[in-house]
Order: sequence, then structure tokens, then C-alpha cells
Amino acid sequence: MRPALEVADIFRRHGEAFRAAQGGRLSSDQRRVMAAIEVCRTAVLGGHVEQCDDCGLVRIAYNSCRDRHCPKCQGLARAQWVADRRADLLPVPYFHVVFTVPAPIAAIALQNKAIVYNILLKATAETIRLISADPRYLGAESGMIAVLHTWGQTLTHHPHVHCVVPGGGLAPDGLWVGCRPNFFLPVRVLSRLYRRLFLQRLQAAFDTGELKFFGDLTRLREPAAFARHLQALRDVEWIVYAKRPFAGPQHVLDYLGRYTHRVAIGNSRLLACDNGGVRFRWKDYRANNKSKVMTLDTGEFIRRFLLHTLPKGFRRIRHFGFLANACRVTKLNRIRTALDAPKPAPAVEPTDYRERYAILTGHRIDLCPVCAGHMVNIGLWPRPAQPRRKPPHCDTS
Repeated sequence: MRPALEVADIFRRHGEAFRAAQGGRLSSDQRRVMAAIEVCRTAVLGGHVEQCDDCGLVRIAYNSCRDRHCPKCQGLARAQWVADRRADLLPVPYFHVVFTVPAPIAAIALQNKAIVYNILLKATAETIRLISADPRYLGAESGMIAVLHTWGQTLTHHPHVHCVVPGGGLAPDGLWVGCRPNFFLPVRVLSRLYRRLFLQRLQAAFDTGELKFFGDLTRLREPAAFARHLQALRDVEWIVYAKRPFAGPQHVLDYLGRYTHRVAIGNSRLLACDNGGVRFRWKDYRANNKSKVMTLDTGEFIRRFLLHTLPKGFRRIRHFGFLANACRVTKLNRIRTALDAPKPAPAVEPTDYRERYAILTGHRIDLCPVCAGHMVNIGLWPRPAQPRRKPPHCDTS
């Protein structure tokens, strides 16, 4: 059922005024995201016509934009991704570790998204890899799934990485080394190494001229100022925390389903868009996860939503260690052999997308909303013809 209010509705009502007010401050990626969300599941994208084979009801199903920032387009992609991960699960404990960055780093990241987000993901993976390989802690190769989030509950810019890590590793002799019960790796050791690795990579990016600074950060263009900025960050604790281990494989999948394809705010949290403001629910983690309501000026709501636009082509979900794409199948087979665990049964892929949707999500989209009969595709609903743009007049006289 369609929510009473969607991000798309806010963009359609107020997007044009917002774009005009922002002028050149909006990036091409942000404009692209706004345009995609505005036309998602509308006649602009075309679709197909369905008819109930029982009562004869006819309806039009419009196409989705499939943009990864769109709140309406994540359901099937999330379900398919989680189904693919089911084959990777091992009969071992799993842990959830979160790596954050201090506010001064978040400010640099906002102006250098691709570079700093990449550093964040790589420093996180390298930290877990090095500590796991140390014989004092595990002495084995670890594996992990890392998911980048850039938002807080109120849509502020808060980059951090959620890691799902099997509780153990693959030893050089091919045996599985399990970690201690209910304990993965020491958080304080992780935090110190992570801080060092991150700042080393950030300094290297500065030295090669990859980082750009403007506005309040213009002063950091000077090497001495940048060095002082980093020195101050070496003297503060970087927050790394481990949550309680998952209760079992199904809980791992449930978690991945909630976190992997999440966007900055889901339509279900929106309450109203009126009187120049947007009201939405948010969870206050500092008040025992109490649910609260916030109202933002419409322009400020759109601005905060667009803060979390990722650079085109940036991969926010990554696999490392023995779960890396290049070696995952081979190393998981070795681990299952060491654990004497059976291989997962091959998944059966349905050919019809509606059947696939039902299998993956548990919801059927081919049922008639009137009589629950079967909806049959009877034709295409074409996109409206776009007016051809006239070439600019060129006066060669």
C-alpha cells in the first residue's frame, strides 16, 4: 500500500523551487537523484498494462527509477542481495562492529566523498584484517561485509561503517580458528589501529593533491594547517563499538535485510509536509531509543536528504578477506571442509519477475486488488514522446 506521504511527493511539490534557490551549489549527482525520484513509478517512465483473468480489472503498473537513493526502489534489490548472501553463511557466530569518524573528518568527507568514504571502508577492513592475523588475537584470515551509512536519524551527515564479521578465520594451514565465545576482537585495539591507518591514508591523499577544500575548510589547503588538523585528531578517541553477537544465521540475514539497501530516510517515517515544513519520526539513541518527531523547513529537509547522495559508481557495500568476490567461493569451500559443514543447496531462479518477487519478499504483486484473481500482462504502456530539443542557432556571419 502506498504511504500517505513519500519523499517523491516532497520533491515534486518543492523540488523546482529548491533547485532554483540552490543554483550552482547542487551537484550533477544530486540533480540526477532528485529527477529520478520525482518520476519514479509515474507515466514518465512508461510501464505495462495488466488485466485480471477473473474479473477483468485493468490497471497500469509504471516502471521504477531503480536509483539506489530512492526509498521505493530498494525492496527487490535488498531481497535478492540477502538471498545471495544466504549461500555464504557459515555455522559460526557472527559479530556486528561499527566504525565511526570524528566530526572534523566528516566535514572533510562531505567535500571529498569518493576519496574519504573509500578511505573509511578500506581502513576499516585493513584494521580487522591486521588484528585478526595477529597470533595474539586470532592468527587467521578474517572475512567481513562492510556497509557504508552516511546519515544520522535526523538526516545529519554522520559517515560510519557497519561490519558483519564471522567469529573466526581461515588459518594458513587451512583450519578454521574460532574466536572466544561472545568476544570477537578487543575494541580498544581496533580503535587505535583504525585511527592510525585512516589518518595515514588521509595524509597520503592530501600529499597527492586528491583532497579539495572550500568554504570553512579553505585554510586546510596549506600543508602546515592540514598537519595541525590531523595532529589534533590523533589525540582523541575514535569510536569503534561492537554490538552483541547475532543469535544465529537467520538474525544475520534479518540484519542485512534492514541495513544493506537502506536510504537516508524511508517513506514510512514521514508524517506530513505542510506549512513550509516536513515532519518525520526519528529515534533518539541517547534517550533509550525513544521515538520523537522533528520538523524541518522543506528546503532544509531536501538539503539534508541530498547530503547523502553518493558519487556515481561508488560501492557502499563491500566484501573483504575470505568473503571478497575474487576468492569467496574457493575459500568458503575450504572453510566448510574444515568445519565439516554441508554446502548450501543451489538456488532455483524463477524466470518470471513477479514469481521471483513473491519468492524473495513473500508478497505477491500479480494478485487483483478487487477479487484476488491473477493479473496478466497484456501490453506495454510506452513512455511519452520527449520533445526534441532544437540545436542552438549558430551565426557564422
